[in-house]
Amino acid sequence: MRISEMNWMMVEEYLKRDDRAVLPLGSTEQHAYLSLSVDSILAKRLAIEAAQPLGVPVFPVLAYGITPYFRAFPGTITLRVETYMSILRDILDAVAEQGFRRILIVNGHGGNTPAQGFIGEWTADHPAIASHASWMENFPWTRLAKVELPREQKPMSDVEKLRRLDPKSLREYLKDGNYGGLYQRDDEEMMKIWRTGVEETRVLLTEAWD
Repeated sequence: MRISEMNWMMVEEYLKRDDRAVLPLGSTEQHAYLSLSVDSILAKRLAIEAAQPLGVPVFPVLAYGITPYFRAFPGTITLRVETYMSILRDILDAVAEQGFRRILIVNGHGGNTPAQGFIGEWTADHPAIASHASWMENFPWTRLAKVELPREQKPMSDVEKLRRLDPKSLREYLKDGNYGGLYQRDDEEMMKIWRTGVEETRVLLTEAWD
């Protein structure tokens, strides 16, 4: 169920029998040749596919996040950390006040979590062949019509260097915005990855909540 397809009376009735809900978090930022809304599209779709069979309502995705490093790419919108945290707090306060007690957050954007610094350090110590705007975010629903993607594998960017650059210099360094790796992999392979993500998210909704 999507909150956008319910009225307040339906929500009130639902809360008499269940107190679960899902809140997807995304962002609006450059993803090289993919949609600027990749993070929002993925978080929203994953949340809906995981929750729908369980009859758990999904709130609209929060489509703006924390992404100051991509400010030099047109179309990218970033919120200050304090602004983002205030918005998120207000949303969670509101749903909790109404009776939702178990709220699963599906985060589609690494910059939205305080763990971002740790993830960056971990990635630097564990070189990968996938990254921001590469194949791992490339699904049929995040591509843009009539946009051809490069076929070659882009060399991985220097993560340590990226963290020292201002937005303009970061854009010049990244060129198209992809951090490195193949731009696209076989759709059948990607759908296996997607189904795994949906199943794991659904498990989180059905497990005992502490």
